[in-house]
Amino acid sequence: MDYRRLGNSGLQVSVIGLGTNTIGPDLDEAKTEQVIGRFLDLGMNFIDTADTYSRGTSESHIGKAIVSLKARSKAIIATKCGIPMSDDLNDRGASRQHIVDSVHKSLTRLQTGHIDLLQIHRPDAETPIDETLRALDDVVRAGKVRYIGCSNYAAWQLVEAMQTARASHLTPYVSLQPEYNLLNRGIEAEIIPAAQRYGVGLIPYSPLAAGFLTGKYKQGQDRPADARGGKRPGPFFDRWLTERNYAAVGRLQAYADELAHPLSELAIAWLIAQPAVSVVIVGASRVEQIDANAKAAEWKLSADEVKRAVEVAVG
Repeated sequence: MDYRRLGNSGLQVSVIGLGTNTIGPDLDEAKTEQVIGRFLDLGMNFIDTADTYSRGTSESHIGKAIVSLKARSKAIIATKCGIPMSDDLNDRGASRQHIVDSVHKSLTRLQTGHIDLLQIHRPDAETPIDETLRALDDVVRAGKVRYIGCSNYAAWQLVEAMQTARASHLTPYVSLQPEYNLLNRGIEAEIIPAAQRYGVGLIPYSPLAAGFLTGKYKQGQDRPADARGGKRPGPFFDRWLTERNYAAVGRLQAYADELAHPLSELAIAWLIAQPAVSVVIVGASRVEQIDANAKAAEWKLSADEVKRAVEVAVG
């Protein structure tokens, strides 16, 4: 397994990370331990969760699994806060109040003394960025959090945060988690240049477009009952089901076949080949998927293959 620094930090993370929003809906405690155990055994270390995933269930299952496996020293645990956790108006956002409360609750659920990477789940227009960064700086100084990052920020929001941290001598973000895959490359125009300018590592989520880039969904056919789009249909998945995307997946499938690899491996390997990317978040609901994700990381695309994949996707 290959490792990279998380942004400009000294933290070494595996190029494949474990996405855990299926822990709770698809994985109970026993299956969570099996999946995490296999993930760590294969040399991967970055586990990404959030307090909002199943309202804390994901964090709780992860915490129990890590304790049972006696694997805290092997795991880099990243979590997030910011999305509403209840109807309480202060139980959301990136205020000092919510950040401090969220860290305490996440530490309890995760059964650990520190969070390796705490990420603001989405921008909070109601809270000044100075308040957010000062609160994050405090939890870092208190030893409860080691690194901080953000998710779903626009380029200007990232720049504002990095400039504020620099001017006020506060702990800066080391990572940004955006949606990024062969069907959605919108971050390349502004977000990637901004991240590279400030030494912020990218942690792409939805590398397989919620499973659409596996090739298992066929236009005009019923969705596989055991796949994400079949089990949990809704706007997050259904937005991928367009004529343009079906056509792109068809072309990408043919290109993957030409290279003698599964389409999912092409999608993951393409992201790993991007210089701005530190770690790619890939979900798994079975041990076999952990093995497949690790295998994708072994494929090193050439510069020509990276370029050709984009050309094929665009059509």
